[in-house]
Formats: sequence, structure tokens, C-alpha cells
Amino acid sequence: MKRVKNSTSLLPKRLPWLAVLGLSDPQDGDWSQLRGLQYASLAKASMARIAAHGIAAAVAVVLMFGKVNPIVIVAWLGILGATLVQATRCDRSLADADHRSVSKAEINQHTISSISCALAWVIPLALAVGFLDNGGRLEMWSVVALLLASSIIAIPSVPLGNFLASAILGGAATAGFLIYGPIEMALVSAAYCGTLMIGTMVSARNYMVTRIAEAGVAETNEVVSLLLREFEEEGEADWLWQIDTARRVRAVSPRFAFALSRDITEIDGKPFIQLIAGEAWETGQFPSSLHDLAERLKRRESFSNLLVRVSINGNLRWWELSGTPRLDDNGNFDGFRGVGSDVTEQRESSDKIAYLARYDTLTGLPNRMMLTEAMGEAMRYAEQWRTRCAFLMIDLDRFKAVNDTLGHLIGDKLLARVSERLREQITENELCGRLGGDEFAIVIRDASDLGRVEIVAQRVIERLSQPYEVDHHTLYVGASVGSAIGPRDGSTVETLMRNADLALYRAKDEGGGVHFNYEPSLHAHAEERRKLEFSLRRALERNEFVLHYQPVVNAQTEGLVSFEALIRWQSEEHGFVSPAKFIPLAEDTRLIVPIGEWVLREACRQAALWPSHLKVAVNVSGEQLLDGNFIASVVGALSHSGLPANRLEIEVTESIFLRDAAHARSALEQVMALGCSVALDDFGTGYSSLGYIRNLRFSTIKVDRSFVQGAAVGNPESLAIIRAVVAMADSLEMSTTAEGVENEAELAIVRQLGCKKIQGYFFGRPMNVEECDKLMARGASLARAQNNAA
Repeated sequence: MKRVKNSTSLLPKRLPWLAVLGLSDPQDGDWSQLRGLQYASLAKASMARIAAHGIAAAVAVVLMFGKVNPIVIVAWLGILGATLVQATRCDRSLADADHRSVSKAEINQHTISSISCALAWVIPLALAVGFLDNGGRLEMWSVVALLLASSIIAIPSVPLGNFLASAILGGAATAGFLIYGPIEMALVSAAYCGTLMIGTMVSARNYMVTRIAEAGVAETNEVVSLLLREFEEEGEADWLWQIDTARRVRAVSPRFAFALSRDITEIDGKPFIQLIAGEAWETGQFPSSLHDLAERLKRRESFSNLLVRVSINGNLRWWELSGTPRLDDNGNFDGFRGVGSDVTEQRESSDKIAYLARYDTLTGLPNRMMLTEAMGEAMRYAEQWRTRCAFLMIDLDRFKAVNDTLGHLIGDKLLARVSERLREQITENELCGRLGGDEFAIVIRDASDLGRVEIVAQRVIERLSQPYEVDHHTLYVGASVGSAIGPRDGSTVETLMRNADLALYRAKDEGGGVHFNYEPSLHAHAEERRKLEFSLRRALERNEFVLHYQPVVNAQTEGLVSFEALIRWQSEEHGFVSPAKFIPLAEDTRLIVPIGEWVLREACRQAALWPSHLKVAVNVSGEQLLDGNFIASVVGALSHSGLPANRLEIEVTESIFLRDAAHARSALEQVMALGCSVALDDFGTGYSSLGYIRNLRFSTIKVDRSFVQGAAVGNPESLAIIRAVVAMADSLEMSTTAEGVENEAELAIVRQLGCKKIQGYFFGRPMNVEECDKLMARGASLARAQNNAA
């Protein structure tokens, strides 16, 4: 802040009597300006003095009429009038004396005019002594005495003129009474004039003290105003406020008035709370922050950076106020003084930041942080009232497929629709939010009725599994739910959420679309999975994997045409581990990529030892196909084994196109360019799209075993699907393989429907290499026998 320029102090440390009379100017204080304060008041009392002299002169004329020569009376009136005119001119010339210094000449001129008036009144006193009796002399002295008293009262600021007038007139009256009597009146007049002279000094001194104090206050106000102006100029958003003991606004600053959208004249004297309360002043329904401010003012407490919700012309604003009680010189409470600023924009920004920190921007639901806080509150409530709470974790089924095939924009819109449906299921006892991705959660504050948890979970699964219409797409996703009950399933929020996650994982393992509550055994399952993952990471190093091969035969001749390579794991720690158990784990951990490369190399190596007409089929996962090193691994497997490319068939499922269809198609086209064939496995069970068939020339379409089993028992849908697949494959010059053929009935129906190849337990289970060699040997012997018979 700028330094405020100090003004010269008007306050002297003492007021000597000679200085009060104007006979000396001490060095302490600016007495030239003090003289201006004294003499500036003369002009205001000028008319009063003329009136007093006029009344006194009229009474004196009455007393002298008929006893004193009229010419003498007229002459006296002329002299008195001349002195009054001169005195009035002198007084008016000093009207601006409080804004300038008063010269010695002006002081002397005023003193002379005062002496002239006093001498003019000596004349009627002298005439009273010569022409009036004792009673008349007493009456004339009374008139002069009253005139002197009124002059002292009307003009207390300039004592020298009154002092000299009292001395002159008092001396004249005393002398007259001493000569002509009565003698006692001489003493009375002398005492009276002495008293007037003392009163003149005291009155003048008090007047000067008062004016000096007023000047000090004015100087202080000027400095404060200057400080306020400089403060407001430099702190553009801040202003100062001041209220009195009745909490009414005083000493308002222009910026404060601007903040209130009012003129300064409208603000001064109004209750502070009324000015900022708006309609709440009438209704009495104050915001809590405004009520807090009123209470602090009432209790006369200091406060700092108090955030208050105010209403200015119907607009809600946020003010930040600080205030301190003021005390007068006697230590008495004298109101409040403080600073304030409008922080509406900052408050709105902080509110927005706080909202973003606690709410999900996509769905508008509470985010993980707010859900964690709500779960903590529910846990405390349950502990306090001996109740239960619950945490439900929700994961969308098949959402990833939607996101990958239709893009993130559609996926985000779908998540927004899901959040809307979740809100529909929530009561005051629950809070739903989004944890991230396609995971949501529900906090149930009071779950004393455990049936309520099951009801909420089933209702969520049912509602979220209904179809969605998003940008002309009909989408189907389901939901899996895992729940944990507090404090039964965990005494902390973290434990409860982790256990709900374990329950959700169990629900996903069961195929999704179900609800599982936490059970202690899930920890064992999770620990088993962790150990299984650890062992899986070392399985390749330990050579624990082995390939089995399932034969594929010609549907008409039943001759062997190929083998499908299927991986098996014999773990050192866990024994035989089912592919249904470790393959999903390998995909989750991306271990499927190095495992898939090993399968490809081993299958090609083994197939190179078989007869040249037999192919080998290798399953490739989406993670492996989309890996940047996939084509190089195929080329390496073929070159190291010496297997011709036309004897290698890559099997993929439709799911590979759900993540990155363009990349998947490009990789398969490169595989086909090498001379390898590509088979589409499990066609019809996933997200079937004829676009894949049209864009890629698959060598084989494999019909899932579920359709084969359905067709064998006469299921119309299964029959229709197989017929359609066969007809489409024939028109596109593709082969068809029926999977899962296990008996004569199934064999007969797939032959009848036109499938070209057959795979299933009826012709052979997955077998090791030795068993494959025996099978090929039997096939060769049978072929020779048929040739010989022919």
C-alpha cells in the first residue's frame, strides 16, 4: 500500500492562557491554523451580536429619554452603529479563517473593533452617572452587564475582545459607582466583571479544546478515507465495513456501496444484516452462514475469513468477511470494523472442483472417493446402533464387446443409461456410484434385513440386463453383483470392499448375471488363484505343458483329415489343471501370448512328422492375434519345423473382432498370404456377423456342439442354423466342421445336413502323440485293406 502523506498536527500538548487570549503563539502546534478555528466562528455570530446590541441600545434610549438631550442620544446611536458596522465587516472578512492562517493585522483589527464597541457603551454609562438617579444608573448597568454576558455566550471563540470589553465597561461602571454611589454596587460591578473575564477565558479555552478535537477527528477521517481509497484501488475485490453498537452500517466506503448495489446515502444507518439478508430478513429463514455472522456480531466476537451466503437484489452471492470489535477511550464496545470481499467466483470454482473430486463426470454418480466416504459413515452408523450395512459391487457383462465394436462414444452413452437405471433402483437408504470403467457400486446404509441386499442385487441385475437403445443400436449387457455385509464380512471399509470384489469375481466365474455374497472360502479361492498364477508363470520354464490332439475326419469317408492341437497342463504344485481353469487366467495375465507361441511351435514341429495330407489346427486367442509379434511367431514356427504353410490352420473365434476388428482382419490376411488356412470356431454362439465371413475367406466354419446336440433331438432352431451355415459355406466355397459329435444319432444328422467334416468323442478324444500315431496307423491299415478289397 502507498504511504499516506502525514498532515501537520493541530493538537498542541498544552493551552497557555496567553495563547488562548491570542497574546502569544507557543511553538507546540500550528497556532496560525488554531487562530483560524477561533476567528472563523465570528461571522456566524455577527447577526446575533447586532441584534443584542440593538435590543440593549433600545432599552438604554428608553432609560435616557426625557432626561438626556435627544441630540446626545442620537449622536451616541450614530457612534454605536458605526462601531457595529466596522465590527461586522471585520467578522465577515474572517469567515474563511478555518481554511487559512490568520494574520496579526486581522487579529489587531478585530481587537480594535471590540474596544471601539466597548467604548461606545461607556457613553451611556457616563450619561447615566450625570443625568440619572441611582435607580437609573443601576438599570443602565444591568443593560450593559447583560450585553457583556450575551457577548461571551454568543462569541466564546475570541476571548480577547470580550476580555477587554469586560475590563473597560466594568472599570467605567465601578468608577462611576465609587464616585456617585452606591458604593456597594462598585464592589458588585467589579466582582461581576472579574467573573466575566474569568468565564471568558474558561469558555474560550473549552471552545478551543472542542474545536481542536473536532479538527483531529476530521484529520483522522481524512487519513482513513485516503487509506480506504488507496486500499480499494490496490485491492480491487476488497472493501471495508464499519457498524455501530446497534449493528447499523457507518462510515461506508464507495466499494462497499457498490458491492451492495446501492448509493452510500441508502446504506448509512441501515442494519448490516438487513442489507445482505435479502428476502430472508422478512421471512426469518436465514442461511446458516448468515445466522453464524449474526451470532458473532451479537456476541461481539472477532472473526476472520467467514464465508457468508448473502442476497443482493435477489442474486445469491458469497462474501468473505473479517471483523473486530471496536472499543472507545473508556474501553466500552463501540461497534465493529472489518474487511470483506466478494468471493462468488472463487466459491463456485471451488464447488466445481469439489464436485469433480467427488462425482463422476460421465454419469454424474458419486465416484470412488465419495462411495468410500459413504461406506465409512455406514460402518460407523452400524457400529453405533448395532446394525448392519452392505457394499454391493456391480460389473457389467459384455460391456467390453460393445466398447470395442461400436467405439468409446457409444460405450460412454451406454454407461450413462446404466447409471440412469441404477438411480431408479435407489432409495434413501442406498447410495449408488461408479467405481471406474464399467464397475459400479451401491452402499446400503441399513442392511439389518439381509433379504434387502438380495432384493437390491436381483433388481439391479434384472433392470440392467434389459436391452438399451443407443444411437439406433439395440445393445444387450448384463450385470454381475458381489456383496459384503459389514461389520460381519469386514471391520474396515477397505476390507469390506475387497471382500465384495472377491464375491463379484466369483459371480463372473459363474458366467455372470448372478449375485454372490461374500464367503470366507472366497479368500481361499483367491489365494488358490494367486498361487495358480504364480505356478503358471513358471510352467513354460519347467516344461509342464503338453499338447494333445483331437482328430477331425471326413464326414462321408470317415478318413482322418487333420488334428486340433489342445494344450494340457500338468503342474508340479497343483497336478493336472483343467484348461477351463488356466486359460482364462492366462488371458487375464497376458501369459497367453508366450504360451500360445509355444503351442504354435510345438504343433508345427509335431505335424511335420505326420503324413503330408494331414493338417494341424491351432487355436489363437485375441490377445495373441493382436500382439505385434504374432506374424513373426507363425513364420518362425513354420520355418523351424519345416511344415508347409498349407498344412497349418489357425482357429479363431468371433470374439477377436470385438476389440480391434481392423487389426484382427489385417493379421489374418497376412496369415492367409503365407498360405495358411483360417477356421472360424464356435460360429453362431457369439456376436455373429456375416461381415466377417464376407471380408475374410475362411477355409472352414466350425458349427458349435450345442447346435449339433440340438439338431440330434429335433430342435428346429438348431436345425435351421446348421442348414443356414452349411448353405452359406457351400456358396462361399468353404468347408464346415461339426463339433461335439458323440453318438450315431448326431453323426447321422450332421451328415444329412451336409457338414463336410466331423470332430468329436465319437471319433476320438484329445490324445497324446503316441495315441495319434496308433490312430494314424489304424487308418492307414484300413485304407490298404479297402484298396485291396477293391
